[in-house]
Amino acid sequence: MWHLHQYPLCPFSRKVRLLLGEKGVPYSLVRENPWEQRDDFLQMNPAGRTPVMRDAERNITLVDSVAISEYIDETVSANPMVSGSAQYRAEIRRLVAWFDEQFYGDVTQPLLHERMKKRLIDRQPPDSRVLREAMKLANGHLEYVDYLIDHRAWMAGSVMSMADLAAAAQISVADYLGGIDWTGHEQTKAWYAMFKSRPSFRPLLSERMEVITPPKHYEQVDF
Repeated sequence: MWHLHQYPLCPFSRKVRLLLGEKGVPYSLVRENPWEQRDDFLQMNPAGRTPVMRDAERNITLVDSVAISEYIDETVSANPMVSGSAQYRAEIRRLVAWFDEQFYGDVTQPLLHERMKKRLIDRQPPDSRVLREAMKLANGHLEYVDYLIDHRAWMAGSVMSMADLAAAAQISVADYLGGIDWTGHEQTKAWYAMFKSRPSFRPLLSERMEVITPPKHYEQVDF
């Protein structure tokens, strides 16, 4: 049995959870607050970041969401998430990197810092200027997603892929933290509403981060 070390608002852990759900891989959750830098956790991942996947019986430890995702996709044949031609796989990986790096750096990470870390750890109020900038950048990112959905059935092309999982993971955390204004983004909103209805996604919507309440629409599939 896999044990996934994560915390509820880690977007990279969410990406892995969505992949495990789509492939029907059983696992259990282990709550890990990476900011605590526990010695046992650092022994598994010296970088001190979630997610980490551990199978003690097989003595396998996997670190980093990209490495974990590729391992799962390569070892579990059901519902491949990086498939197709070399060009199509390259496009999937490009978009995964775009959400994991660009969207995270511009939107998710500032929101997590201001609305989670400052509240739970630093006991400080958020910086409204940082929040406004993150929401402004989120709007620009969603315009690009609107464009993709306008021209493709799924994020990277004709079938659901790792790009959709990466996008849903980042957007869902930003939405939980109140950083998404859905006005004028009907294409992305329809895609996200569809994703919310998938069995792999429902467990994420029911979870809560202590003392941080999401917007009322967060859990609603039709919002």
